[in-house]
Amino acid sequence: MIERIMRENDMLEKEEIFSKVLRAGRRTYFFDVRATKADDYYITITESKKFTEEDGSFHFKKHKIYLYKEDFSSFAEILEEMTSYVLNHKGEEVISERHQKDFKKEYSSDKTEEHRSSFTDIDFDDI
Repeated sequence: MIERIMRENDMLEKEEIFSKVLRAGRRTYFFDVRATKADDYYITITESKKFTEEDGSFHFKKHKIYLYKEDFSSFAEILEEMTSYVLNHKGEEVISERHQKDFKKEYSSDKTEEHRSSFTDIDFDDI
């Protein structure tokens, strides 16, 4: 049963019509227009992320979204709303430890005070 489903999925994805690739650091996004057996089109969006092991070998983890025509309009509308929200509230500048070597994580004063009070002052004379 599982083999049959896997074969059917492979057959569904064989027919690529149009593709674009977006490389973004360790991640690569593949956007593909594919055809069903009935010759209708749908889109797959695949995120592929590279992981490197300690021994230098690597592997990829992939996540895939299937997007069908009946959902295009709603999907595009929500994606536009979400991206606009992020850009309007945080701008286009990337602020993260990964993208900026001098990034300092900021703590609110409550969290900083809580963080400080969790440590005990110990003198070497006490040991």
